Amino acid sequence: MINRTTAPKIIDAVDFNLDLKPCEKYLLDNNVPVYAVNAGAEDVMMVELVFFAGNCFEDKNLVAATTNCLLKNGTETKNAFQINEHFEYYGSYLNRACYNETSTITLHCLNKHIEELLPVVEELITGAILPEEELSIYKQNMKQRLSVNLKKCDFVAGRLIDSYLYGEDHPYGKYTTPSVYDALNREELLQFFNKYYTHGQCIIFAAGKLPGNLQELLNKYFGSLALTTLAPEQMPAHIPASSYKTGEKFRIMNDPNGVQGAIRIARPFPNRHHPDFQKVMVLNNIFGGYFGSRLMSNIREEKGYTYGIYSYLQNHVQHSAWVISTEAGKDVCAATIKEVYKEMSELRNNLVDNDELQLVRNYMMGTILGDLDGPFQIIARWKNYILNGLDGNYFYDSINIIRTITPQELKELANKYLHPEEFYELVVV
Repeated sequence: MINRTTAPKIIDAVDFNLDLKPCEKYLLDNNVPVYAVNAGAEDVMMVELVFFAGNCFEDKNLVAATTNCLLKNGTETKNAFQINEHFEYYGSYLNRACYNETSTITLHCLNKHIEELLPVVEELITGAILPEEELSIYKQNMKQRLSVNLKKCDFVAGRLIDSYLYGEDHPYGKYTTPSVYDALNREELLQFFNKYYTHGQCIIFAAGKLPGNLQELLNKYFGSLALTTLAPEQMPAHIPASSYKTGEKFRIMNDPNGVQGAIRIARPFPNRHHPDFQKVMVLNNIFGGYFGSRLMSNIREEKGYTYGIYSYLQNHVQHSAWVISTEAGKDVCAATIKEVYKEMSELRNNLVDNDELQLVRNYMMGTILGDLDGPFQIIARWKNYILNGLDGNYFYDSINIIRTITPQELKELANKYLHPEEFYELVVV
């Protein structure tokens, strides 16, 4: 029995022995891989079908996202109401999402109902009809949403900085306009659906308290479909073709009556396969990656210019970027940017204090521990590794870097990457 009168020993998070629970892998009859984590105490589970059907694969803007959104809006035997009613009857939730390289269909449900739900998921993949009336409603709704969002400086800044980093024709940099929605037509969507869903490349992820016959069920409903798989290195390559040069400064007047500006400071950065990526994750946390970072302490706590400011590395597969993001009163935007560059200079010229580094080590280890809390979080981490062409060693390499990186290494990285003249600078008011 635990002695409640004695305080437990305090252990720094950096000393935790973290392990990534392995995932099981097996192939369906059509060689579609399934990655599964069988864990958890509750009788819930998720199945996610990841298709290589993101923006990178479309020939016309918005075709991938629109096709993905309309998958649930009607099949050859069911209308949108009947599909939604079926999933709601079993207390489940079916979501769709479209990203740059991939798109997903994600089912969360009680494990006892999985056999009643998978046939309808199969029907969405093989028999979605993307009805014309649903497409018209989608166009109208999305144009209205876009009209509202374009009045927000933060929204405008987010899409503009990506276009500067990658180019407006790059999948990571292109953005929408009302005319792009108007140009969508059902025939193009059906062609995309047939090529990238019905006959597409797919990977399946499953997690939770999985039923013993899950492999049999997945094989029954998806193993005979005309699906294949695609390795990350086989994805179409898109080279950033921005006409802008790093170091350029942009000032956009979006709302003459606005009282604050959205600030983005960003530079291109290598993807996760670069040897500096994981080390820079530590440097980024010191710089602006969490609530106790230098940017937050200076610009929020000391200067009071903003409610929050963060820096982050974009989680893209082919290319990445290092981005600083905040909103500040328009009269202090210039002062905010000046302080960002001041913190860059501090990291370039001075070693990080050991106490500060230890705090960040503990924060990062604690964050990883939280990210491993439950089967859904574990499979999400495996999914991230697999889709980026990585393996479990990446997890343990990251732990080792957090524990062993030195102040001198951080200073060298700052001198390599944190130069203001290599960052785009954007303010949208």
